[in-house]
Amino acid sequence: MGRFDTTRWSVVLRARGEPAEARAALETLCRTYRPPVLAYVRNHVFVRDNAEDLTQAFFARFLEQAWYADADPERGRFRSFLLTALKRFLIDASAEARTLKRGGAFRFDSLDDAGAISTGETPEHTFQREWARAVLAAAFARLREEAEHAGKLALFERLSEFLAEAPDEADYARAAADLNLRRNTLAVAVHRLRRRLRDLVREELAETTADPGDLEAELRALREALGTVLR
Repeated sequence: MGRFDTTRWSVVLRARGEPAEARAALETLCRTYRPPVLAYVRNHVFVRDNAEDLTQAFFARFLEQAWYADADPERGRFRSFLLTALKRFLIDASAEARTLKRGGAFRFDSLDDAGAISTGETPEHTFQREWARAVLAAAFARLREEAEHAGKLALFERLSEFLAEAPDEADYARAAADLNLRRNTLAVAVHRLRRRLRDLVREELAETTADPGDLEAELRALREALGTVLR
């Protein structure tokens, strides 16, 4: 298994007897992937504040009640596990809310009609897209840190807009002029940054999978969610 033996999610899957280690790993994952959970919850509640509260409550229960203890290493994608846990949590929260006669209840859309949102996008698609964005954002943050440590932060910030989407010639020309670089030199710098970004995206995904097969599946899902990004 190699590197997959030491990823955060793989550690969690095996760390039933090491609660401190498991919780630290899970807190990192939950903090990183809060945006897709919040986006999914917002498709089920009318009030924005309720969505924020529910998201906070979900992660609190996920950690405090050790829901991850029932995770199956054979189905080791953290994305899938988290979404399943979230769906169950919302069903339970909706049932609890309906028992309140007045005041204090979360206001849900009908879960029977889940996915009937204004954009025509299902909550699952919203979750997948926001998950992909969170992965990309985490990789970008790591790439920025590397550039800063290498003393190349200014170059990174000027070229960062070219990393996820291919620029046109006019954009390249302006950037080359701004940086006082030749066009070919600029192109090489962008190519290297893109390659490193792809590597970091893979590393981020590896943190949420249990084996190489799951990693490749998650990478395909990310590319589908983000279109041409990182191809």
